[in-house]
Amino acid sequence: MNGLKKSLAELKWQNFLFLFAAGSINAFGVTVFLAPVNLYDSGISGTSILFSQLTPEYMTLSLFLLLLNIPLFLFGFKKQGVTFTVYSIFTVAVYSIVAWLITDVLPVDVSIASPLAGEDLLLCALFGGVISGVGSGMTIRYGGAIDGIEVMAVIFARKLNLTVGTFMMIYNVLLYIVCGIAIQSWILPLYSIVTYAAGLKTVDFVVEGFDRSKEVLIVTGKPEEISAALMEAFECGTTKIAAQGGYSNAEKTIIYFVVNRFQISRMRQIIHAIDPRAFVTISEVADVFKAND
Repeated sequence: MNGLKKSLAELKWQNFLFLFAAGSINAFGVTVFLAPVNLYDSGISGTSILFSQLTPEYMTLSLFLLLLNIPLFLFGFKKQGVTFTVYSIFTVAVYSIVAWLITDVLPVDVSIASPLAGEDLLLCALFGGVISGVGSGMTIRYGGAIDGIEVMAVIFARKLNLTVGTFMMIYNVLLYIVCGIAIQSWILPLYSIVTYAAGLKTVDFVVEGFDRSKEVLIVTGKPEEISAALMEAFECGTTKIAAQGGYSNAEKTIIYFVVNRFQISRMRQIIHAIDPRAFVTISEVADVFKAND
């Protein structure tokens, strides 16, 4: 009981605001661009679109979003925790309600074609994917998930010797194959793959940022000089790690440093001027933050 109270106390009202926006954005992308022209989103959202097409009219997209997603989030409750589960169910509820408002309440005609892109499948696929990707990315960034299949991927991927990304891809490929068989056409499922790709890339941008930072490892015999020069030039800290050469057994120091892509050229000049023999590796990092941020 104490653990539950502690977890509930960790919920932040600011996150709920962003998650409300995320669910609304996702609903807008799906109901205005995808569903009207029978394109399919990925995961449970796409499954819900298919089921709403194959079942009686009263079995709506909004209803299937709740029926399929909430049990999956509750199933993953033990592994994902209280905070994640509450945030996720809240976002899915917003997604479902806003989708219902757009399709059944507001004066928006989404019965035949997209109100903004008409029947242009490529425009609908691209904009639907990007907009729903913004919603999905915001949900992840603020502590939840908008699709229950993501939870299943986390739980079962390792047991199946798969990565989470591979699990999701397999599910979506199978979904699009089933969609093609169900509607006896492959045009819409193939365009839906464009939606999936656009959404996936957009989620990466929203979660990780458009300009990823670069982590730099510098192996050098002049760590003090290089570290001081980098800190002076970029007004940020460095981390020095003691190391030993595997071939020479010589004592070395590895400097760990984070820069953005615009600083790489200047950083190289500084390092080369001090130690031309320094060994430097550069790789992308997904995010940079302090633990108390």
